[in-house]
Amino acid sequence: NEKTRLVGDRIDLVPYCKQHVVQNHEWMRDPWIREMTCSEPLTLEEEYENQVSWHLDEHKMTFIVLDKNLGGECQPVGDVNLFLIDEDDEDAVVAEIEVMIADPRSRRKGLAAEALKLMVAYGVKHLGCSSYVAKIVESNEVGGIPATRFLPAGQS
Repeated sequence: NEKTRLVGDRIDLVPYCKQHVVQNHEWMRDPWIREMTCSEPLTLEEEYENQVSWHLDEHKMTFIVLDKNLGGECQPVGDVNLFLIDEDDEDAVVAEIEVMIADPRSRRKGLAAEALKLMVAYGVKHLGCSSYVAKIVESNEVGGIPATRFLPAGQS
């Protein structure tokens, strides 16, 4: 997917490349971002190693979310990831999907929803994904809605 560009109305998605590592490292220095993404603090060197590892792993797709309307040009504001999950059912292609809008100026504008739609469509068309799993930290508010609202009935 290194040459793939997914084009949306308000965002574009581009593969996570070496040029994005410093920005991603800055985002991940924020304790709140790390809490919401269940991430551990990494050194810049470790971030570069991860980028190379993810780039080579055919089961991981990581794209940078570019906001087309931030300061008049496309600017990186977050990322969206698709991880293929090894399931017992050999016919099913299942993926874990996650999105992060790290730049506060681009939050609550529907960009995460658009990024998820683009990635789901990409997964179906190019990877044959038939089902998706999304994990949301209970304390995370999705578009102002508590994550607990998305849990199956009887769970909290």
